[in-house]
Amino acid sequence: MTQETIFGFPKYPKFELDQPRFPQETFLGRYLHYLDIIDPSTLFTSNKRVEESVQLLESYKIGKAHTTDEDLWKAQKIKQAIFHPDTGEKILPPFRMSGYVPFGWITVTGMLLPNPSWPTLLFWQWMNQSHNACVNYANRNATKPQPFSIYAKAYTAAVSAAMGISATTSLASTLNVLCMRGPELKTGIDVFDESGKCIGASKVAAKQAVLETALTRAFLPIPILLAPPIIMPFLERLKFVQKSAGRHLVVNAVVCTICFGLSLPVALALFPQQSAIETSSLEDHIRQNTRENRLYFNRGL
Repeated sequence: MTQETIFGFPKYPKFELDQPRFPQETFLGRYLHYLDIIDPSTLFTSNKRVEESVQLLESYKIGKAHTTDEDLWKAQKIKQAIFHPDTGEKILPPFRMSGYVPFGWITVTGMLLPNPSWPTLLFWQWMNQSHNACVNYANRNATKPQPFSIYAKAYTAAVSAAMGISATTSLASTLNVLCMRGPELKTGIDVFDESGKCIGASKVAAKQAVLETALTRAFLPIPILLAPPIIMPFLERLKFVQKSAGRHLVVNAVVCTICFGLSLPVALALFPQQSAIETSSLEDHIRQNTRENRLYFNRGL
């Protein structure tokens, strides 16, 4: 029986616990992996289905899961989309990567309102950057717990700095990440060997994690800024769009949201979630604790 493939990759390869379904060495493999992570259908997964998925994976750990690779991969997709990989806690739906676009359309629509007053403009910019900050916090590397007060201060700095520039620029998104992920730079993040053994906390790895995440956020708004101005002039010729300002707003918001949804997996796929770093570039205490040439860390999303 011929195995079904996606872009040359097996759709359901041999199952590996806590590993991506597609190879992460290539951009296309990472892109397919992140399509699973951001799949909005997981937002509608019932509590019963979530519990069954987690239980199935627990049974697999002890060798008691008698099912197919497809069922195991689907269960892991649900778990990865809903639970934080470091804390094991559920992420609230609006702050999951799978909820980034579905909940983000609200602020997209608000920022497209015609002729907004300054209070209205500032409100929607605050809403947008607050949502971004919460997404950045919920998907951070959490191997080194921090007091919530630290992140509260980071939130204030992130939103203030981003609103001071512009809520729609790449620089604003980058500043948001740098502020919300800044506490990781002070404590470092845990690095692991191939077997999953924690070698220690590294500030060098934290810098790489924050930098890679900031670059994904810097890229994310670019298609949203470039594509709608090209697409909208064609749609504005339609009588349906011309009949009212409300319809024009809705169509514009839909176009922006679709561009957002298309650009998100591309931006995330610029770097693997489980990033690698050469041991020789890490701190002395890390190098002394291992003979591995390469270590790994969760850069977050």
